[in-house]
Amino acid sequence: MNNNEERTLSIIKPDAVERNLENNIKNFFSNNSLRIVDSKKIQITKEEAEEFYKVHQSKPFYNDLCSYLSSGPIVVIILEGQNAISENRRLMGATDPKKAEKGTLRFLYGISIDKNSVHGSDSLDNAKKEIDFFFKN
Repeated sequence: MNNNEERTLSIIKPDAVERNLENNIKNFFSNNSLRIVDSKKIQITKEEAEEFYKVHQSKPFYNDLCSYLSSGPIVVIILEGQNAISENRRLMGATDPKKAEKGTLRFLYGISIDKNSVHGSDSLDNAKKEIDFFFKN
């Protein structure tokens, strides 16, 4: 990794996996200067989702978010590139697909504010924690 390069975590959420969008989304990253360092399809438990989203536990959507993330297979991906965290968030678009910029992943594939197809780390600290959560050695 070069000096300005970062790693971030992306999750292809159950709604997108169910619609077989895994390759479309991975290609989208690759075509937009983010390299896929590692990737795996997994199914997590509700308890694991609760641990992963612990930062949101005081919010009203927390329980639904955890139920949803554990409702089917997900694909967890380590992305690497220049300013990978902000670049991934730009490529994802707004949380609400109706408000997402044209051409972003959530504009293209998101169904609703809850089923918005992808997750991405929001900071260097969270990227490290989230990568470690899914890719513990």
